[in-house]
Amino acid sequence: MMRGNDVIGILFAYVHEERVRELTENRVMASIPYGGRYRLVDFALSNLVNSGVNKVGVITEENYQSLMDHLGSGKTWNLSRKREGLYLLPPFGAETARTDGMVSSLASIHRFLKNSKEEYVLISNCDTVSNIDYRDVFRFHTEKNADITIIYRHGTSPDTDKNVVYTVDPEGFVRDMLIKRGSDTNCNYGFGKCIMRRQKLIDMVEDCMSRNLYDFDRDLVQRNLKELKVYAYECTSAAYTITSFKDYFDANMALMDPKIRGQLFPQDRPVYTKVRDDMPAKYGLGSSVSNSIVADGCVIDGEVENCVLFRGVKVKKGAKLKNCVIMQDCVIGEGTKLDYVVADKDVEFEMNRTMAGYQSYPVYVSKGSKV
Repeated sequence: MMRGNDVIGILFAYVHEERVRELTENRVMASIPYGGRYRLVDFALSNLVNSGVNKVGVITEENYQSLMDHLGSGKTWNLSRKREGLYLLPPFGAETARTDGMVSSLASIHRFLKNSKEEYVLISNCDTVSNIDYRDVFRFHTEKNADITIIYRHGTSPDTDKNVVYTVDPEGFVRDMLIKRGSDTNCNYGFGKCIMRRQKLIDMVEDCMSRNLYDFDRDLVQRNLKELKVYAYECTSAAYTITSFKDYFDANMALMDPKIRGQLFPQDRPVYTKVRDDMPAKYGLGSSVSNSIVADGCVIDGEVENCVLFRGVKVKKGAKLKNCVIMQDCVIGEGTKLDYVVADKDVEFEMNRTMAGYQSYPVYVSKGSKV
């Protein structure tokens, strides 16, 4: 039986970040803030730690300063230890440009993989908000004696340049694999998570590199589909893949549903994040808050409805917020009205401003702006 401590986690911090350029201008995909106090990487890391994995490598590209600041030594996730723990794997130079594809990224950490003692590798992107118990996936992988087990969802696939759609038989065996553009309804789509033997991965990456093949799904998996035993494990709990700015907004708004919150934050599998000690949220006498997520350190004197407020947000008297995502330390001036707005960190709205987007087109205000 495979155990978590026999698995290395490899997280790709930058996948799909070109799809949400508004949010990734000053940070990598993995450090995009979510849900009032979290970053996307918190979900990927917490899933691994809760499943017993205690060695995790995070592959980054440029703009990884905020990610390093957030992760620190890994203490929050109990990954600050004498042996194993958290490894940040930043870019090593122009000759291993990560943009070539995930295969060249894996080739650039060849020594890290080679020197590891664990038998298995679990690869995951950081562009998904989900809470998965990988112990069930480990069990499934062992029972099927699979070479590769990919994790998939059934439904409408995200609208990306390259969707991976699987044909899966009742036993979970992958019969076929299509890589296509755009979204597809009622299909089995992958969302960037799989498990395989460490040595098998090293051999396949070396084979791909020797042939100038860099795409993980097309060149490493699809090309070898007939020779390998590839199985698929279905994730049935709530999961949101962030492949556009609207996806990000919708994933935050989904937290208003208690059922979704229960699936993303179950009591037995908590999501850990960097601690910022702050006072509890403070509500003024004339304030009104309904159906919203309000983090600690907020001071609210206005009206807030159907919003996600991050730590330290100040909503002054007479301000009205509806369907908004307001990130850390923003200030909303007196009499200001916002609807369908996403404000990045440290934005200041002056008095009596009005800004409105639409459900299908929320407005974005960049970090540190003054409106």
